[in-house]
Amino acid sequence: MSRTLVILAVLLMAACSSSNQPTFTLISASVDPTYYCPGGANNAPYDLHATILLHNGTGSPVTIDTVTARMTVASIKGPWLEKVGDHYDAGKSQFAPATVASGSNATLNVTIPSACTSGRYGTGTSSSADYRVTIHLATSAGNFAVTAGNEHEIVAD
Repeated sequence: MSRTLVILAVLLMAACSSSNQPTFTLISASVDPTYYCPGGANNAPYDLHATILLHNGTGSPVTIDTVTARMTVASIKGPWLEKVGDHYDAGKSQFAPATVASGSNATLNVTIPSACTSGRYGTGTSSSADYRVTIHLATSAGNFAVTAGNEHEIVAD
């Protein structure tokens, strides 16, 4: 075997072995599609629910320490208090489960604190905004982020 072939074989084996490192992965996420803000609400709190599919390909359990979310205005219809591009940092969110077993898949259920403001019903000033929701996880395997595959719409009167 020529020296060039031996070097090529060693490089190929090194490339293959380094690409198979086990990882913790956020596969996909989704959020509640629509929330109807009650008429006359003024910064009224509500819960936004998210679901994240996870895969733990590592050799040990991964602990999820904190989950936070950022909601960014993607589009607006009618009069809205925020502009496209504005964002809301929801802070820490409730979540379960707190641990993902080694070599397993899990569904992380997240409750994100949010709020809305709406005019009184029947005023004729109906509006809505679509929000892109990005969820951040701080885990024992590192920090991760995933943006929901769908947007969350808030409808106000």
